[in-house]
Amino acid sequence: MSITKWLLIVGVSQAVQIRLSASERNGLGRIARGHKSPARDKLRAQIVLDAARGLPNTVIAHRCGVVEDTVRKWRGRFAADRLEGLKDLPRSGRPPSFTPVQVVEVKALACQIPADADVPLARWSCPELARHVVAAGVVESISTSTLRRWLRADAIKPWQYRSWIFPRDPDFAAKAGRVLDLYAGIWEGESLGVDEYVISSDEKTSIQARCRCHPSLPPGTARMMRINHDYERGGALAYLAAYDIEGARVFGRCEPSTGITPFMALVEQVMTQEPYVSAKRVFWVVDNGSSHRGKKAIERLTKRFSNAVMVHTPVHASWLNQIEIYFSVVQRKVVTPNDFTDLAEVEDRLLTFEKRYNATAKPFRWKFTRNDLDDLLTRIDRHQAAEPVLTKAA
Repeated sequence: MSITKWLLIVGVSQAVQIRLSASERNGLGRIARGHKSPARDKLRAQIVLDAARGLPNTVIAHRCGVVEDTVRKWRGRFAADRLEGLKDLPRSGRPPSFTPVQVVEVKALACQIPADADVPLARWSCPELARHVVAAGVVESISTSTLRRWLRADAIKPWQYRSWIFPRDPDFAAKAGRVLDLYAGIWEGESLGVDEYVISSDEKTSIQARCRCHPSLPPGTARMMRINHDYERGGALAYLAAYDIEGARVFGRCEPSTGITPFMALVEQVMTQEPYVSAKRVFWVVDNGSSHRGKKAIERLTKRFSNAVMVHTPVHASWLNQIEIYFSVVQRKVVTPNDFTDLAEVEDRLLTFEKRYNATAKPFRWKFTRNDLDDLLTRIDRHQAAEPVLTKAA
């Protein structure tokens, strides 16, 4: 009598034979040896690999540290459904505590201004929103973590906000286009010559000298730099700077305050040295600050330097002025955190950094072009056209 017939007679089932294709063997091997494979997947893959080698269930159970029923289960699941059989079956899980309608109502409230719901808040936070939906009877109770998970599913973040402003300058497109043309080396449809330069200029106002009441502590192992919160005021100054967009060179000076006189002193500082003093034209890109606003500023500059041309950015468009990029660098690398004993130290730090910056600086990679400007204005026009409809519907 064969061993198989004897096992059937005594009621003992024979282990399912496993034969693997090359692709299955490689796939199971990667899972069993993978550093990032879940432990349960490694175990199931190893059981099948050992079964394919002809090992009995008893030996496989001993090698894998499991009972024979576990080996028998995954061996049979793989024989029936191959790799799909090694996956977990769907589970019913705990019944949901909230209905889909309640979830939608909570998300709808999160997308409203709190004042519209008669709540004296400027913005929702998860705890405040959780209290409100309970008080409003939307749900009986809800945890902050559950509410946060609902909002995260649709990327709703009512605690954040962004501000915007519509162009107020009636000649916004024309003025912005002239500035962008200069950055591209074009003026009134013609390319700039080798003896023509573009200078971006502005003022960084009210840089304070805050002397901390205790010395700042340097960073260390597992410790960031520490700055004492208390300080004594040592006054404030203005930092005026002009930036050659092609030469990537900064010219700066510190003044007690801004104004026409300090700005013209900066112009004098730049325009009295080469190559600008003998240049054919030097274009000065400025915003609409009081130091250089309007036609009087243009006439004042031209009267002092006949080869200087002042070009204004549109109102509320200082972001078109490349000097603002340099000022952001100064703010991050020089001014913050603010710990200076007096204004002389502030001035020395600013001017010393200016020399350091000029030694290695490269021109900014300005990517905003006239095409981008046209696309932006088109989107703004589309939004303004739809605004009355949205207001009426609300």
